[in-house]
Order: sequence, then structure tokens, then C-alpha cells
Amino acid sequence: MSVAFRREGDDEHLEPKFELPIPPGPNRVTARGLAMIAAKVAEYEALIPTLADEAAQKVARRAHRYWSTRLATAELMPRADGHNVAFGCTVTLRHNGKDRTITIVGDDEADPAAGLLSFSAPLCRAVMGAEPGETCDFAGQSDAIMVVAIDAGDG
Repeated sequence: MSVAFRREGDDEHLEPKFELPIPPGPNRVTARGLAMIAAKVAEYEALIPTLADEAAQKVARRAHRYWSTRLATAELMPRADGHNVAFGCTVTLRHNGKDRTITIVGDDEADPAAGLLSFSAPLCRAVMGAEPGETCDFAGQSDAIMVVAIDAGDG
């Protein structure tokens, strides 16, 4: 029989399982973000021994590798002083006549719907280092964003 007609195992036709992608750049975290990552590591360390299903174990181990790597590479950032926009600050911005409040956090802590934006997001990069009352260029527009207020928060 020709090799062209030989049936291979079903495993050959499955999509390969890759590691969870690590965001590029430094792994800056707030104290809250560091605690969240450590909790994820502990959660998966407790979960893996309880899983009987091999497929579920593979998924959990993959997630555990991701969170362990994020914990090992985490850079806890110092608390911002609140004089200018920096990592960990909560910032009120005015864009197109509307105020919006965001908190600048690490990649894993980001939740845009909750106002938590990654420091690598274009909006955060645009306002980083600005002081209250200062305007910043954004999305190709000059002076598109004004920094209204900065709260250093609890870092």
C-alpha cells in the first residue's frame, strides 16, 4: 500500500499546544499585581494535584508555567510621588471634552473595562511623565489629552 493512503494517528491532526504568550518588554508590577500573580501561582500549585484528567492537568500546568515565569520576572515598581504621571498612578484625563480616570498598571493586572491600563498601552505611553494641566499628543493629534489630576494611590 502506498504511503499516501496510510492512516496516521489522530494526534497528528490536532492543533499544536503552544505556551501562553509572555508580553514583550519588562514585567513591571504594582504591589497589588505582584500579590495577584503570587496568588495565581499558589492556585495552580494547589489545583494540579487534584486533577485526574490528563488534558485538564496539561492546561493547568501550562497556566502554572506562565504565572511562575511572570512571578520570577516581576519588577515591583516603587510608589510614584504623584507629581507627574508614572507607573501605579491613577490619572484623570480629559480627551475630546470628556474626563476619564485610569490607573497605570502592569500587563497582567490590566483590565481596561475597570480602568486599569497597561503601562505599555498607547494612551499610557502618551501621558507618562506629564504633570497636571499639561497637554499631550495622542493618536496623531497635538495636545489631544490634558492631564487633569494625578493620585499616587497606594502604589
